[in-house]
Amino acid sequence: MNPEIEGRDAAAEFRREHGLGNQPLADLVALIEQTTGNDVAVLDGGRDEHGLTMRDSTRDAVFIAVARTKNPMRQRTTLAHELAHVVFGDWAIEDTGDDRPPHEIRADAFARHLLIPVAGVKQIVGGASADLRTLSTCVQLFGVSPAVAAIAMHQAGCIDSPTKDQWMAMTTPQIAARFGWADQYESLQTQSDTRRAPQKLLARAIDGYIENVVPAQTLATLRGIPVGDVVESLNEDGITPIEHQTEWASAAALPTVDVDFTDWEDDDSDEDPAG
Repeated sequence: MNPEIEGRDAAAEFRREHGLGNQPLADLVALIEQTTGNDVAVLDGGRDEHGLTMRDSTRDAVFIAVARTKNPMRQRTTLAHELAHVVFGDWAIEDTGDDRPPHEIRADAFARHLLIPVAGVKQIVGGASADLRTLSTCVQLFGVSPAVAAIAMHQAGCIDSPTKDQWMAMTTPQIAARFGWADQYESLQTQSDTRRAPQKLLARAIDGYIENVVPAQTLATLRGIPVGDVVESLNEDGITPIEHQTEWASAAALPTVDVDFTDWEDDDSDEDPAG
């Protein structure tokens, strides 16, 4: 099957399966963790590193990681792209050496259709004539780049090919500045450029911290912040380690034991008569 069609159909099925309709998706990290049960993390990465998916075949566990970036729309697309690899189980596909193999093209299509479904674009645009303000609305609401929004709007029949090509060359900061939501975009940049530990892993570590078996330094390492900040934040939220009392350590709690020392006494009858 055509990779574009495969990606589109899988994205539509994912939305149906999880009751997402055609509305914009908010926090993709939380969405992926809650719908798939897999761990997702936002980590420090190099300039050319965007994301990766790893699978532990022994435990059948999947881990998705994306790099911190000042480009929140790209990070969202990367998250959706990596989710596609999970949905299709692409770790079983051997590398063919192609510049852009079919399963990567399919993941790109899945990401676009998951983030900004054509049906959702039609609901927003309606019968109105699409212009730059409409593009801005799609970019802002669906959290995608102008390039991704332009492709979706073209597939929805809202714009022609020349307009699509022109809009694909625009950037999100340009659109945000032009239509008055630069402050929101800066907020999104701060969020996408912040490290984020896998929620399930961190929750288990906090359980251990409360039980006094996991040190605060472990939580600090997971979150990538100083240990003092972790302790202060948890204390403010009323999360502190439990002080376990060891009942048997109290002398008063020890049971009374009767010891018979009879066998320890000297027995004169056993003495050697020769002395």
